[in-house]
Amino acid sequence: MRTSCKLLVALTAVAASAAGNAMAEVEYEIHAGYTNEYLFRGLNLGQDLVEVGADVTAQLHGFGLAAGVWYGSFKDNSVPGLDSPNQDASELDLYGQVSRDFGLITGSIGYIYRYFDSTGSTLNTQEIYFGIVRQFLGIDTSLVYFWGVEGDNNGYSEFALGKRFALSGCLALNCGVALGYLVEQGQLTALTNKISLDWGFTHTATLSPFVKWSIALSDDPDTAYLGSKNQLVGGMLLRVTF
Repeated sequence: MRTSCKLLVALTAVAASAAGNAMAEVEYEIHAGYTNEYLFRGLNLGQDLVEVGADVTAQLHGFGLAAGVWYGSFKDNSVPGLDSPNQDASELDLYGQVSRDFGLITGSIGYIYRYFDSTGSTLNTQEIYFGIVRQFLGIDTSLVYFWGVEGDNNGYSEFALGKRFALSGCLALNCGVALGYLVEQGQLTALTNKISLDWGFTHTATLSPFVKWSIALSDDPDTAYLGSKNQLVGGMLLRVTF
């Protein structure tokens, strides 16, 4: 699912910037990519993830607005109740966010709807999230709390740090780390790290190969992290803005 903590930081930053400019225009982004494994919040949900999506940001009366849609197709190996592993599966996510720059921090509130479909199993989940973002010494720092409207996500929260290094006029290195925590269970879940190289081969198009690895911090039988393992994945993402 693309609406990771890093994406929330990016959407909040763009929306907050737009909110501070009365003449700001609506911005759009479309993206497509491939990852050899579907890694979500430190859990391996399947293999061969092919994803497409679109995001839009704007401003209205000092508030930043952001919304998006994400679709992923992969080989599922994780959902309980399926007849066999590695079945064809798909996931459709719809999400929206409102943010406000308060000077010291930027706060945001958002909603995520997930529709998951696999042979013999269909799952729908909803989450409301609350986030704060601030930049310290050039490092994007964020804290987001996700509350499951349906089911129980154990009050999942994520603390993330990110830094962008400009290498040239068209190349940039992005480094990020995210730490997951289950509030109700009072335990850490996984430490996920990501490095990507952004190549802006046109003014609007960027190609980003990346490597992501996750260190398992929980093996609790009462959570989805029972039997979780360290993961190393790689992939490529193409983004076009206009």
